[in-house]
Amino acid sequence: MKPLKNTLINLFGLAVMTLWLAGGTCLAEEDETAWTHTIKPQFFGERAIEESDAVIELTAPYRAEDPALTPIQITAKIPQTPERYIKTISLFIDNNPVPFSARFDLTPASGKADLAMRVRVNSYTHIRAIAETSDARLYMAKAYVKASGGCSAPIGTDIEAAMARMGKMKFKLEANGLNLSQPNQVQLLISHPNITGLQMDQISRIIKPAHFVDTVKVSFNGTPILTAQTDIAISADPNFRFFFKPEQPGELTAEIRDNLENHYRFTQTVN
Repeated sequence: MKPLKNTLINLFGLAVMTLWLAGGTCLAEEDETAWTHTIKPQFFGERAIEESDAVIELTAPYRAEDPALTPIQITAKIPQTPERYIKTISLFIDNNPVPFSARFDLTPASGKADLAMRVRVNSYTHIRAIAETSDARLYMAKAYVKASGGCSAPIGTDIEAAMARMGKMKFKLEANGLNLSQPNQVQLLISHPNITGLQMDQISRIIKPAHFVDTVKVSFNGTPILTAQTDIAISADPNFRFFFKPEQPGELTAEIRDNLENHYRFTQTVN
């Protein structure tokens, strides 16, 4: 009789532990403290924000394979037209040392307001994308990501090589070439170590000072397509996927600045 009793006790204990862990996970995923008490008041004040996937949708892995290179995608659900378009998208990672991650300014010339990039996630957290449309309304999409240590992940051993190629850029377009009067997806690849100020150099064992890209400007034939203000959450060697809507062949230009006031410029002809 005792073995059966012990077995039932063990099963009951396992069930309670499972429920407790599940409850803890749910509580963590429902935690809005940082957003409610700090982030929203600081960046949006008393403005109303509608939580909905009707305007934008945020896609991120539930469990990040590499917290320093967590892929995220923002998908716009409305077209970019002069009558109504997504004007800005702000990105926040609640429990990062610096929750503000990026703000993207967009125009109808982008054709679509979709964005994709890789970010650093330092602990279990919500990632939020807040879109402001041209009629001054705010919409939020969010995802919960399990990751840790993305902002403090050690700098690689080839930091000298990374510094030597810093500022190099290129654009990658779809293989079928330019589609005039249609949204075209383009990827901007930037060589920059994007050091967070929380990372240790694996050779010297010294915490390196912050050194990251903080401004990105992209234009096509002189017309602004995308402007971004970024912070330490953007991964090393940043790359951004976005759209632009060309009416004729021409030149894509990227201008970047980092927090140490280094400026870089790159132009590529596309047709």
